[in-house]
Amino acid sequence: MVDQPERIAGIVREVLGDAVIGVYLHGSAVQGGLHPRSDIDVLAVTGRPSTRDERRAIIRPLLAISGPGAFDGPARSIELTIVVQDQVRPWRYPPPLDLQYGDWWRMELDRGEEPWVSPSPDLAITLSAAIGSARPLLGPPLTRVLDPVPSSDLRRALLDTIPALLADLDGDEANVVLTFARMWLTMVTGVIAPKDVAADWAIARLPSEHREVVARARAVYLGEAADDWHDLGQRVSACVQRIRREVERATG
Repeated sequence: MVDQPERIAGIVREVLGDAVIGVYLHGSAVQGGLHPRSDIDVLAVTGRPSTRDERRAIIRPLLAISGPGAFDGPARSIELTIVVQDQVRPWRYPPPLDLQYGDWWRMELDRGEEPWVSPSPDLAITLSAAIGSARPLLGPPLTRVLDPVPSSDLRRALLDTIPALLADLDGDEANVVLTFARMWLTMVTGVIAPKDVAADWAIARLPSEHREVVARARAVYLGEAADDWHDLGQRVSACVQRIRREVERATG
């Protein structure tokens, strides 16, 4: 699956043609390396909105090469985000999405639905992380294509994503715990770090009764433990609520 990023860029370019300004690899693939549960994160910037037919023409081949349901056998899950340049530059909050593919929406996308929400607070976090580290697959460096996300809007976006994260806790424990840990680190330091790094940072600052929860989430993310939370019971929710309070405290 080493060619997944190039295949994604090729799909976007084939469908959108000259409307593509740039396609960028970001996330774990360029920040500390891919782990067993890491997605392939790709951002595309275009010069115009896509049509519904174009979005379907991009999503169909992604379904074939992404995640456990990939047609040729299990593959890394893909997260593709497409934004229109003049909808995010000059910057506005919350920023609008043109398309977002993620395997957590696989059934909806396969039915032809467009389940992403636009404008999207979470997109501010994605863009903030990508602008600082993305590697071009097509086009110029991302810093020449998009402006930085103001730190005030990054912090605002982190807070605005909390309700959706809490709603996903039951069944997505490892991801939610690690996302809260990373949120806490970002609120305090301004840095968007890989999830395992954020876990280490949070463990060093949490009371002992919450450390095991974050350590379990880190181990699941790194492929060192099964994604099984039955033995921890309500401690997972208690840990998340503790980190949430730390996040809100860090906002002042």
